[in-house]
Amino acid sequence: MRLLSLLAGNAAARVGAMGTLALGTVMVAQAGGSVLVGEFTLFRVLPGIVCVLAVCGLPAASPYFLARESAERQVRPALCVILLGGAALGGTVWLVLSPLLHRVFLSELSLGMVAAAAIPTFTQTFVAVGKSQLQGGQDQRGANVAIFAEEAAFLPLYGAVLLVSHDVRAMLVGLVLADVTVAAGIAVRLARTGYFRGWERPRWPLIREICGYGLRGQVGGLLQLVNDRFDVALLAAVASPSVLGVYAVASKLADLLRMPGLALTYVLYPSFARDPEGAAKRTAGFMARAFVASAIAAVPLVLLSGPVLPPVFGAEFAAAVLPSQIMIGGTVVCSVAGLVTAYLMGIGRPGANSISIVAGVVMTVGLNLLLVPRLGAVGAAIAAASANVATTATLLAFFVAVRGRKPLPAEVMT
Repeated sequence: MRLLSLLAGNAAARVGAMGTLALGTVMVAQAGGSVLVGEFTLFRVLPGIVCVLAVCGLPAASPYFLARESAERQVRPALCVILLGGAALGGTVWLVLSPLLHRVFLSELSLGMVAAAAIPTFTQTFVAVGKSQLQGGQDQRGANVAIFAEEAAFLPLYGAVLLVSHDVRAMLVGLVLADVTVAAGIAVRLARTGYFRGWERPRWPLIREICGYGLRGQVGGLLQLVNDRFDVALLAAVASPSVLGVYAVASKLADLLRMPGLALTYVLYPSFARDPEGAAKRTAGFMARAFVASAIAAVPLVLLSGPVLPPVFGAEFAAAVLPSQIMIGGTVVCSVAGLVTAYLMGIGRPGANSISIVAGVVMTVGLNLLLVPRLGAVGAAIAAASANVATTATLLAFFVAVRGRKPLPAEVMT
């Protein structure tokens, strides 16, 4: 029952974050239209990519190393050293790349405004890493609050800034204020749990070990980004905006079915890292139940797609029903993928997870190039569903291959 409570809490936090993000997008749209919404999206996504790379994938590595209680007095300061250095590096890299980012992504803004986004690049780092410290410290309740607050804090702060300005500067200020507010709350929560007490001077070999683990795991994160965004990019290139809009709406219901898998990874990863010897047995025990639960949850989503999408979004979105149903079918396996991902990360094999995502990327790129020009949103949906199945099948193959083996220390993981 405790596990179900933890999973439900994490899934609820993610759904709540999605809802508040949607409200924030509406506020931005009302303030500056579709152009400002595009800039809002880029200022949320691009700095996040830079900051996670700059800290060597620390959000993925933190829970694993915090589980090593024998070295915790050195691990916690080592994580903070990487965080501070990575945040500074990320902001600097953004500044250096500002002319390129301005030319490729944000040409409608001034170069100075693009360069100013180095600030959220810096502040987002503390939120991203801070959430993982709560996760690794088994403070799932605090982590869930941080997941929700990361999006929710933007609403009142941006609303206050709108009283003064409605342009991109207001949006940028709102993002930074939200980051600072949430990061401060995370720091207070960590301090209350004694996170900053009893530190010892961290060893450089430990810092290198943490960075190596994080970078191996981050390869998978970048590949997953390709998995999730290539279809949108290709549709934007070869299809009309209306087709892209249909596909974007079609993906909404399927995204809801991803929440259990994400929750399984988030909740079980730290637990598996603390007990890698028993992780295989627990993973095998949960697997069938996770799949059946997702399959049951998929049925009402498939049945509701027809009655819900056109009335809510408009008659023209009747074309989104079939793509939505296809993607829901392919997303059923994501709960199993999330479970096995938690296992591989917990036993010190983040590279295996990254390799598994390669199978999905190959399927995504190949099928999108083959099907999107002919089938549009339906082709993109088939590619997305196939990528989920391919990734899950590869993860299961790794699970079978490494199950029963002795967990690896981080420095020799694959």
